[in-house]
Amino acid sequence: MQMPRFAVPEALVTEILSKLPVKSVIRFNCVCKYWCSFQTPRFISKHYHNNIKNNSLIPLLQRFDGNADLAFFSQLSVVKDENFLVKQNIHFPFFIHDSPYVWGARHGLFCLHSSCMEDTEVAIWNPSTREFKILPPSSVQRPTYPGLTCDLVVFDCGAFEFDFKADDYKFIRFVTFLFVDSECGIESPDDVTQVELYSLKCDSWKEIPSPNYRPFNSYLNNNCLDGICYWQTAMGNSPDEKVMILSFDMANEKFSVSPILEFVPFFSKTNSEVLVFNGSVGVLVYSVEGIDKSFDLWVVNGGVWTKQFSIESIPGVVNPLGFWKNDELFLLNTNYEVVLFDPSTQELKVLGINTYLDHHREYVSLFFYAESLVSINGIQEHKDHIIHQLVGDASNIDQVDTKYDDG
Repeated sequence: MQMPRFAVPEALVTEILSKLPVKSVIRFNCVCKYWCSFQTPRFISKHYHNNIKNNSLIPLLQRFDGNADLAFFSQLSVVKDENFLVKQNIHFPFFIHDSPYVWGARHGLFCLHSSCMEDTEVAIWNPSTREFKILPPSSVQRPTYPGLTCDLVVFDCGAFEFDFKADDYKFIRFVTFLFVDSECGIESPDDVTQVELYSLKCDSWKEIPSPNYRPFNSYLNNNCLDGICYWQTAMGNSPDEKVMILSFDMANEKFSVSPILEFVPFFSKTNSEVLVFNGSVGVLVYSVEGIDKSFDLWVVNGGVWTKQFSIESIPGVVNPLGFWKNDELFLLNTNYEVVLFDPSTQELKVLGINTYLDHHREYVSLFFYAESLVSINGIQEHKDHIIHQLVGDASNIDQVDTKYDDG
């Protein structure tokens, strides 16, 4: 006797699927083609915001193996008793000319950019769906000057953010050109900066009028909020230089500059990092010298700066890596170890991650992302692009996922 079939309401199916991991949603699509119809932009947004609401963040550590001269990432476990152990290492053979840097993460997508001055590779990557998109070369016309030859091209800074108005992901980068005299080879005292903007929807680049300020890179890489990107910059000449915030609005594609109050001295005394903290733009200020560092976090709302909190002294640390849940702070210490400071208990926990082989402290960065189903109109990652290497117990736990992991 044939069993009766019960129709499940679409609203219930959507609610259930929106709370599942990306890997499970993809598997269910293979089982039931009908469920593929649920993956509308609205469902994808609901799925992502469920992960944000549940604070389901995944840490990804950007590293550099100095012995092998190769860049790689380590995905960290968030299982309570595993103390942020490395779950898998991820290598990027696609970047054959130089090491990739993360120049922005938004809605579970990463923008990867090589630091190479020539033959620059840029890609957008969704680590959850393992979709990979290689960006086309820039078509922006490079500057030329009579009697001068371009000697060096430097990609200084960049950011990846979502334009809510255009429903588009955009990537902005600053490009500096250094010139030499074509006859005698003497370096020109003046360099030239261009600003380029990539649109994922148009899959093309264009030039943006360059501001009169040059942004500075940050260790924290968490500098975008509601379609606007923020960097630290400076105005004036030494010794009267003032720290400022340079911002770029992805919707109207315009720059603006706003002041930071006098609580931020210039760079000879302190380091300051512009960041987004709990939905507000802020500045993390800490001393340059010494191995016992104090931290002050200031945030701005409605043009008014207020001190969010102070951490009096953390021994043996070099620089911050980023804030975790409950205002905990990841840092890199003098032994090249990743540590986690809990301001509520004043406990400094050394994690099982040692970066002593990385050699380049300035390359070590930490990113946090939530799983996302956002499509980037790319291809499924291939071993020529990305290689995943499971670490420790994760290789046993994930053996059932071998087919999925190998694409």
